Amino acid sequence: MRRATLCLFLVALLAPFTAALAEAMASTESAPSLYLEELTSPEVAAAIRAGKTTILVPIGGTEQNGPHMVLGKHNVRAKALAGTIARELGDALVAPVIAYVPEGGVNPPTGHMRYPGTITVPADVYRKVLESAARSFRLAGFRNIVFLGDHGDYQKDNEIVARQLDREWANTPARVFAIVEYYRAASDGYARILRQRGYSDAEIGLHAGLADTSLALAVDPRLVRADQLQSRQGTPPPPGVSGDPRRATAELGKPGIDMIVNQTVMAIRAAVAHR
Repeated sequence: MRRATLCLFLVALLAPFTAALAEAMASTESAPSLYLEELTSPEVAAAIRAGKTTILVPIGGTEQNGPHMVLGKHNVRAKALAGTIARELGDALVAPVIAYVPEGGVNPPTGHMRYPGTITVPADVYRKVLESAARSFRLAGFRNIVFLGDHGDYQKDNEIVARQLDREWANTPARVFAIVEYYRAASDGYARILRQRGYSDAEIGLHAGLADTSLALAVDPRLVRADQLQSRQGTPPPPGVSGDPRRATAELGKPGIDMIVNQTVMAIRAAVAHR
């Protein structure tokens, strides 16, 4: 009898917490995804009718990142950050990541194409992909089509396509924006933060160095091979690496992530306001 009474007491005590947890889980499960590819066609149409008329197009790239970081670093980072930016905006969905981008020549191999695993497409093909995607989004009912490029080499192509479509659609509600602030924050802006913390340009690097690797760790530690970050005292950076990633940490990458998200959100809002 005493044990039964104790059990009933515990059930009564925990009931409010159990109900609250169940309610929170149900709310999370019922919340529609912000990622276009995770929605049905009617769900996308309903979201647009409800005011989600901005579509973010995360653009990555599949390229070598030295021996310590995976080929899809840009793709994972672009998708994750676009999701965070969409949540901050409140009126946006996120398109599938564009992972095939210009990465150099094939014959002879140039740029990142000198390393196994990198995938490239010609610049004109890449621009056609952007253009066709934008036309698809406009047809679906999106009014603001936003290119977010996580890589530096194709920023000019993003701007070319945005200008071309804006001229064509001048008398329509649809507009295309190439938000360069996203990449500037990821590169120049974040580098300034690291310099203020005492890191040198030689360590920060331009590709797969301290900055790049810290951002990757902050997004998803699985992108980085920890065993490859061990000290290489007295040795030059390995092929394909600019900078020194050995002191990279997720904590060091977080202010860079915050800067990218905050500056991109402000840039998108300003661009849409002056459309």
